[in-house]
Amino acid sequence: MMFASVGKGLTTLGILTVGVLALVGSERAASRQTNSERIVVTYWEKWTGDEMQAMRRVVDAFNASQNRIEVRYLSISGIAEKTLLATSGGNPPDVAGLWSDQVVQFADADALTPLDDFAREFGIRQSDYKPAYWNEMTYHGKLYAMPSSPGTSALYVNRGLMPPEYNSPDKFPKTLSEFEKFIKKVSKQKGDGSLATAAFLPRDGFGGGSWPYLFGASYVDGDRVSVNSAGNLKAWSWVHSFAQRFGVRETQSFRSGFGNYSSPENPFLSGKLASMMDGPWFGNFIRLYNPKLDWFAVPFPYPDGHPELKGYTVLNLNTLMIPKGSHHPKEAFEFLRFVQKQEVMEQLCTSQFCNSPLSNVSEKFLREHPNKAIRVFDDLARSPRAVGPVKFGIWSQMGQEVGNAVDVMDLNQKTPQAALDQAQTRLQESWEHYKKQVLNQ
Repeated sequence: MMFASVGKGLTTLGILTVGVLALVGSERAASRQTNSERIVVTYWEKWTGDEMQAMRRVVDAFNASQNRIEVRYLSISGIAEKTLLATSGGNPPDVAGLWSDQVVQFADADALTPLDDFAREFGIRQSDYKPAYWNEMTYHGKLYAMPSSPGTSALYVNRGLMPPEYNSPDKFPKTLSEFEKFIKKVSKQKGDGSLATAAFLPRDGFGGGSWPYLFGASYVDGDRVSVNSAGNLKAWSWVHSFAQRFGVRETQSFRSGFGNYSSPENPFLSGKLASMMDGPWFGNFIRLYNPKLDWFAVPFPYPDGHPELKGYTVLNLNTLMIPKGSHHPKEAFEFLRFVQKQEVMEQLCTSQFCNSPLSNVSEKFLREHPNKAIRVFDDLARSPRAVGPVKFGIWSQMGQEVGNAVDVMDLNQKTPQAALDQAQTRLQESWEHYKKQVLNQ
């Protein structure tokens, strides 16, 4: 984890190396080379392939829309680490395309430019965005990022594997008890007990680390880690029940045969999983690798007797941030503002098979979007049950520790409570260390 060596102002960033700094410097220099009379704004982005080309079209449109600023767009591998390194060296890009779960880490490291004044100057308001996405871009009352393309999770269902009672969104289970019947009905085992088809596996797909929120629980309680609470125990015992249901060895053997996520061997695309939680972008993988697949998407079922927990979904958000020390922060924000225009944002999100982060969405966007279930994803993004990253600087470690705890449960090495208690102890120690080393608390 990087947090152990990241202090205020990045003065204790112990991972700096001459080789990496040289690489960052060369990328920075390449992005600054110009004979243009325009102000050059350097933009580092993580994307490659079609996603990169989609944003390149936005950059080209911005550059053509005015004659003062030229955005130089560069695809960067390992962008989070390189942006931190460049910022610590006083020569960051003007714009960095990062994920929303990095807002907290970068802000705690004093590596970001707050955007509140720019937002007011350029007329950007909180009400312009779906509340869950706006929340992901803020930290301690300050705005640190603007959105590019977002996502939410919904349950994709292979209609071809459904019995008649489950073969449409209207008929599909709405509660967990109904979902349990679906799992028993649709899952198929061979004569030797091995799995042939699983109706659903909670650890596969997008958002498999946030199940406590389905049950109304949380990873934190105020300023304290809380991964071993009663709600967490209920959630992870439910996840663990799938290994118990099908057999630990059988489940592991079944999952080991899954191919790459973005390939025809993806378990949902190959018919091994009848349903899977994923984001709107997964519609593009269906298009690419199994276009004849008959499918639909629905919100995930909610716990019985708790209609207030309807609308559970896990958020994903790509963001644009201005690192501290940017040479041209105002011009950089002019580019960020351009991306926020409804027609520009909808073009980008359509190209990347994503829903829109904006509160206002055009009917044309919803009607012509290449993911036929985009209305489901848009509705879920508006849900008060939408789950984003915990605003603790050790968020990624939380997911790793809890994942390890579930592995221990599935291998029957510890009880669910004991496994979560161990994760709780480790994470609380890490959190106290982070607060002392990074937050000076």
